[in-house]
Amino acid sequence: MNLVHDSDGLPRIILVEPRGSTVEVLLYGGQVISWKNERREELLFMSSKAVRKPPKAIRGGLPICFPQFGNLGSLEQHGFARNRLWELDSNPSPLPPINNQSSVDLILKSTEEDLKTWPRTFELRLRISLSAGKLTLIPRVRNTDNKAFSFQFAMRNYLSVSDISEVRVEGLETLDYFDCLMERERFTEQADAITFDGEVDRVYLSTPTKIAIIDHEKKRTFVLRKEGFPDAVVWNPWEKKAKALPDLGDEDYKTMLCVDSAAIESPILLKPCEEWKGRQELSTVSSSYFSGQLDPRKVLRGGC
Repeated sequence: MNLVHDSDGLPRIILVEPRGSTVEVLLYGGQVISWKNERREELLFMSSKAVRKPPKAIRGGLPICFPQFGNLGSLEQHGFARNRLWELDSNPSPLPPINNQSSVDLILKSTEEDLKTWPRTFELRLRISLSAGKLTLIPRVRNTDNKAFSFQFAMRNYLSVSDISEVRVEGLETLDYFDCLMERERFTEQADAITFDGEVDRVYLSTPTKIAIIDHEKKRTFVLRKEGFPDAVVWNPWEKKAKALPDLGDEDYKTMLCVDSAAIESPILLKPCEEWKGRQELSTVSSSYFSGQLDPRKVLRGGC
């Protein structure tokens, strides 16, 4: 683990694992901003117009949405965790070690400023671990208040794709979802896979622990495994929304897709001294052709 200070003044942590893959993490937002495989290919999307100056959130990478998702509450969009300065956790709780893994532990605690808008004291810990072909994030929230509180949580995964029109998401078929473009009206997914030809902004409910994102052009599949996150968000702004977002390039929507691990529909309730833990694992596998089509089903069944 290397801690460096960039010219913009934001402390940055670089994780490297033996095969050569790397991860870059900012203490600002506790945010992963880069994940490169052993061939130095960037796997995460970063907006061409991303603002890396407080108090703005950084559009790209893996921002943490806490204690609110989107505008589903009285706080700022997606809560405040993604635009606060986190610290290195000097006393992390023990978690099982994994061989050939590089990791860092971060912590965010409630501040006097935050208590004015969200009057609950907490500790939010995040372990970020890198191993060959795999990026794992383990968030934990502890209630250090004397009263119970509830919160929403999401890990927004900005994935880098070759062409959004050539991407499909499998594992969410037949599930109910809230369509955020239709005032969160509830629908049931009818397609055998999610494909993209326009703006999509949905919260899928009661989702499986494993979701596959297949990039036809790159012949690469992202596999998202999650625990403690019953929901999954799928988002691409498409052309019109991309042009309306000041920190997103007009053409950026073509090479990005967000598939998020989330707990949104039923907020997590913690009594004093209780702790919640989630887990997210992102990995990549080479997609194979089967009868002329990319076949991710063996990925969803657990094969490689």
